Amino acid sequence: MTTLMNEISSNEASGDARATKIDQKLEVVVIPVSDVDRSKEFYARLGWRLDADFAAGGDWRGVQFTPPGSGCSVIFGKNVTAARPGSAQGLYLIVSDIEAARNELLRRGVEASEVFHGGGNVYAGPDEPYLFGRVRVSGPDPEHGSYRSFVSFSDPDGNGWLLQEVTTRLPGRIDSGTTTFASASDLASALRRAEAAHGEHEKRTGQHDANWPDWYAEYMAAEQSGKGLPQ
Repeated sequence: MTTLMNEISSNEASGDARATKIDQKLEVVVIPVSDVDRSKEFYARLGWRLDADFAAGGDWRGVQFTPPGSGCSVIFGKNVTAARPGSAQGLYLIVSDIEAARNELLRRGVEASEVFHGGGNVYAGPDEPYLFGRVRVSGPDPEHGSYRSFVSFSDPDGNGWLLQEVTTRLPGRIDSGTTTFASASDLASALRRAEAAHGEHEKRTGQHDANWPDWYAEYMAAEQSGKGLPQ
């Protein structure tokens, strides 16, 4: 797993450096369902925001939901896709605390898997496939590495979702000059990680750091952008 993670490269442009880059933001993922009202109830129960529910007679209907903190939405309905209901798999939701996110699903009455992680450098196995192959080892990643812990769940048609815990982004994945948090919960989690790291920093230096707010800010910005963390 470590080798795989180290081999992931940043998204550098391979073409003419003078070419204009046009933003292309993923806006909507269409998921195929068999019962629109049942699906609407399920995604509302997840706590997702209902953006729209439009219909045109009995021939067309489109329902849009957006997960908390997400810039991308999902749409389902009638005559919005030819895909077989339940055929959408590998839909990933990024969370900062995998255990808390799983507990929230259970609290809302959604059946979810145990937290699991990959099998190291073993990718072939009997389990349901996901980003890191077909081996699902029970429990969170032992080193609590970013990108490495998961939970899976499905909607009533069997469309497959996964929660993936990401606390530190790989370099180049976000604008290094911008630090944002999707929710108060994400910000609080980042502050707790900075607090723990700062405690280790003070142990190493052997003295109280009066400028801890600056250290926290530097740590949180570096963590999100994938830069080297302050020591």
